[in-house]
Amino acid sequence: MYAMQYAFPLPAGYDMPGLRDRIGLAMHSLDDRAGLGLKAYLFRERGAGGSPVDEYACFYLWNDTASMADFLVTGSGRFQNIIRFFGRPAVDHWTGIATVAGPARGTAPKAASRRLTVVPPAIAADETGLDLAARIEHEVAELRALASRDAVHTAALGLDPRDWRLVRFVLWQDTVPADEDATERYEVLHMSAPGLADLPEG
Repeated sequence: MYAMQYAFPLPAGYDMPGLRDRIGLAMHSLDDRAGLGLKAYLFRERGAGGSPVDEYACFYLWNDTASMADFLVTGSGRFQNIIRFFGRPAVDHWTGIATVAGPARGTAPKAASRRLTVVPPAIAADETGLDLAARIEHEVAELRALASRDAVHTAALGLDPRDWRLVRFVLWQDTVPADEDATERYEVLHMSAPGLADLPEG
């Protein structure tokens, strides 16, 4: 499993209803995309849920990295349409650590949360690296506990080994709970999930 995300912060006064309409016309295009676990079409509006920005973003979980590469570099996945409209975005990506299905897996999620955390550097000169394994094990245990909540659709954890950042991405049935530890909270406009059942558990 491999995770990726790109986002487009939008200027003040941007035609947000118009953008929602344009997204609505295109958001089913990946409903049957081979190699894709899920794609969440995400929206944040300034002031809603504490968001400081207006933003359109997409978060992906891929089962097949060859399909992900094909999506990014060829015209077969409509990514070129995004580039034509918004410009080429920076694409964050993470090696998948774990995905867990929640009790709300059978529903269409309406909200999502993302939490980014930096893994602290080793501080001992003779560090073996086992502290990283212990940290990941702890994060996976937290992910499983979180995914047991009734409102969770899917929870995923990934690691960017370039900057040593962890991402925790959670899809929620209705809203992100107020007590959820999140750096971003999103509205989910649509989720394409052709390979949802193939995402590795645990």
